[in-house]
Amino acid sequence: MLLKKGIPLQYIFGKIKYEILVVTIYTLVINILYYQYGFKEISIPLGVPMVLGTVLSLLLAFRSNQAYDRWWEARTVWGAIVNDSRTLVRQLMSLMDAAEESDETRHFQLQFVKRQIAWNYALGQSLRRKDPLKGLERLLSRREMNYLARFDNVPAGILHMHSRDLKYALRHEWFNAYQQVEIDKTLTRLCDAMGKCERIKNTVFPATYSLYTHFAVIFFILLLPFALIDSLGMMEVPLVAAISASFLLIEKMAVNLQDPFENKPTDTPMTAIARRIEQDLLQMLDDVPLPEPEHEPAQTEQFYVL
Repeated sequence: MLLKKGIPLQYIFGKIKYEILVVTIYTLVINILYYQYGFKEISIPLGVPMVLGTVLSLLLAFRSNQAYDRWWEARTVWGAIVNDSRTLVRQLMSLMDAAEESDETRHFQLQFVKRQIAWNYALGQSLRRKDPLKGLERLLSRREMNYLARFDNVPAGILHMHSRDLKYALRHEWFNAYQQVEIDKTLTRLCDAMGKCERIKNTVFPATYSLYTHFAVIFFILLLPFALIDSLGMMEVPLVAAISASFLLIEKMAVNLQDPFENKPTDTPMTAIARRIEQDLLQMLDDVPLPEPEHEPAQTEQFYVL
């Protein structure tokens, strides 16, 4: 996971700069009407926005928790994918009969491992609604690429190829039936993880809840200047802007976290995870050269919770 420890201020305020500009102008206009033109009747008791702000805080806290739960579940699923990918290759290397080692079995292992690496990249790309076969030419043969092009769900097609290879290995007695069952259980867990990711991706956060919460935030911000104008004067302009920024940033954070597979900075870092898996799996093959590390991480792999 790629983590940015220092979040730039321009990134933070860039998320809400237009909203804060509108709020500042709106509050300034109310101040001018109150002090320059004598519209004293526009003042309201402070308790009105306080009650609304309390209710709104509870709504935002609930929404933030639900959004974070979705993000954390996605990260947990990808953690399981890391473990099961390593387990799959470990089983492949250790359970294959040493007496049967040959160029053919070595090629079988290498092909199987590269296909599992391709599965991780393809799953991440498909969850982001990108071409799942893009960039896999270095891992898969042309025949495999042509075969997978027939599948709407490319990761499912790769798992199907895994199963066919296991059947081939069992027929050639590279594994016994019990070992084949254990490896198949690992493939089943990978298939379950893929299904969980697809469930998170395809289950949208309730749009009505998001809309009502957003309306409540806007209504609270609209009322706030009228409640503070008596006691603060012109000082209410920066104060209202600061309070509004707090509520708007919390709302933005929840909106970004609720969809962890949307190719945003708050995304689950699937490409970075897949690359880590690739390095681990190739190291387990001993004499296979490792890929060169990427010095410039992609923008989508930068992690800002905003």
